[in-house]
Amino acid sequence: MPVASPEFGGFIEEVMKNGSIPGISVGVVRLGEDKKPIVQLGSWGRKTEDGNGHDLSPDSLFGLASCSKAFLATSIGILMDDFAQGRNVTPLPAAVARFEYETKVKDLLPEQLGWGLHDISGDTWATEKARIKDILGHVAGLPRHDYAYAPGDTPEAIIHRMRSLRTGYELREQWSYNNQMFMLGAHLVSQYTNGSYVDFVVGRIFKPLGMSSTTFWPSEAQRSGKLTERWTKDGRLIPFWFDDEMTLLKAGPGGIISSAEDMVKWLSVWLNKGVDPVSGETIFPEEVYDAVTTAHWISSGRPKPNEGIVGYGMGWFVGNHGGINTVYHGGAIPGYSILTGFAPQDNLGISILANADEKATYLEAIIKRILSDTLSANVSAPLHTTSTSPERRDTQRATDARSPSLSMHAYTGTYRSPGYNPISLCSSLSPSSDCEDVLADFATLDSPSAANHSLYSAFKSIWASHVRLQHFSGDVFNITFTALFPHGFGKNTSAFETAESGTSDGWVEFVMDGEQVKGFALFNDQDAVEARKRHAGVRKAIPGTADAWFAKI
Repeated sequence: MPVASPEFGGFIEEVMKNGSIPGISVGVVRLGEDKKPIVQLGSWGRKTEDGNGHDLSPDSLFGLASCSKAFLATSIGILMDDFAQGRNVTPLPAAVARFEYETKVKDLLPEQLGWGLHDISGDTWATEKARIKDILGHVAGLPRHDYAYAPGDTPEAIIHRMRSLRTGYELREQWSYNNQMFMLGAHLVSQYTNGSYVDFVVGRIFKPLGMSSTTFWPSEAQRSGKLTERWTKDGRLIPFWFDDEMTLLKAGPGGIISSAEDMVKWLSVWLNKGVDPVSGETIFPEEVYDAVTTAHWISSGRPKPNEGIVGYGMGWFVGNHGGINTVYHGGAIPGYSILTGFAPQDNLGISILANADEKATYLEAIIKRILSDTLSANVSAPLHTTSTSPERRDTQRATDARSPSLSMHAYTGTYRSPGYNPISLCSSLSPSSDCEDVLADFATLDSPSAANHSLYSAFKSIWASHVRLQHFSGDVFNITFTALFPHGFGKNTSAFETAESGTSDGWVEFVMDGEQVKGFALFNDQDAVEARKRHAGVRKAIPGTADAWFAKI
């Protein structure tokens, strides 16, 4: 394995320089003939703003983001086995004869939660037929809607509001990434263990594997002194994105905090199909391994050169790269980029953790190098990323822009959409006392000329603190969900903002009722918008094709 070689270290240093990445940790594991793990660990670069630039270590902690999803899919499988073996005697609903991946979601949820899916065809088929396999495989038909939940939300509240969120596809029509379904999955584990999902994972996975530094709690990671600081793609230091209040909400889709040192323990179990190679203890049965690593769905049907079609199991992507069968997942939250996975037939597990966001391309280059050096493989194309967002729309004003139908002041006010928090739009041309703080925050970033063509709002969301609408043409405005830091962060006190490329961008179109604004249609996921256009009844109606309709109140 190459991690300890000077040549590999030099390669990592080059990747960090080219990618403007402060620090990278790498863990590689293979099982020996006696099934004992052979591990190599390496860390390069910066852990803290105040460090010497070489203080990152293999036990440094990173937010795993969506690499947490495999823990959720596995935990549900462990729970299913508990029921099958009689270890769990929590009463199941009368409609559930066996708790398995084929079990209908509606049969497992109490009626008072009011769970359902807004079926694009106008019937209840998706609500009635969606299975555990569907929600963990991203084929329930619901696009991301990541700005529809906020600090203070509970999993129960998210589940209750799902029927208010517009689907983009019929059940199993198309693979479409969604985080809320993994919140639902974590809730099921809590409900049928009479405990919490977090405690279940700690007790059934972390502790048996000796993942002693791994945690769901940001405060615990911070107290350990092992948590690495984190930077945006543009090199600005930012706080850890979640706090303890968000732990139970984000635990399933992206809440685990771990290290390269601990992640090789997790990967070694996958290389041994559920059995810890150190202790010999079965962490999860082989049936669970088979279920979650089988490509039930196609996430990318257009193979790139030297790659196959990319499938998705439950919490894992499944692909072939340079003739190597791979099971993997990426993770991305503000401040972190993660890529972890394993090659089952080649007995190789790899975890790469970087403390800057939107660095997937560079992590893929590292994976390619390790596969090539370790397996003498010809991997000439990067691994498929987890991004499912539409291409970014040009956020500059159109050169032939038509003027808005009304004055900018007419677009101000509060707008509501089912399933979302309200948006109260402000204009710098007609500020109100309620808008003073919002406009002051944006004034640290936007020029007066740009502000004259923009609308602004504070916005309660996990992923954004504010919303900017910049006039494009007519009654169309480009929208960005963004996080503002008007006073900077860390040693640099200059103002900045950060937003995830692609997923944070879209556009809105205001709809008029005479001389009054009726509301605006939000378009954030172009693929879902086009799918709605294909379905009868919404082909021409702007509100019907949108991801959400915000009515003015």
